[in-house]
Amino acid sequence: MGATQTQSMGMCLPCLGGAGDDVVPTPDPETRRRQLAEAAEKRQKETTYRGVKNPEAVERKKKKQEEMNKQEMITSPSGGGGGGLKWQVG
Repeated sequence: MGATQTQSMGMCLPCLGGAGDDVVPTPDPETRRRQLAEAAEKRQKETTYRGVKNPEAVERKKKKQEEMNKQEMITSPSGGGGGGLKWQVG
């Protein structure tokens, strides 16, 4: 019975009709790693902007907010020293 199964499995390959020719060879590990990284980055962007109509506007607003925060840290009266807290050594 085992020989019949092996024989029928061998008979199945020719019926694929050259489907083995359509198989894309596995890329080298570096190419594969790069492709996976790109796919992950694409998924991350899609997740970040899900439900957002204008992602470019969101990016501009985010950068503007970061710039304002930077300016605030530079121009703060305490010089960005952690909100005016002082160290006490004693």
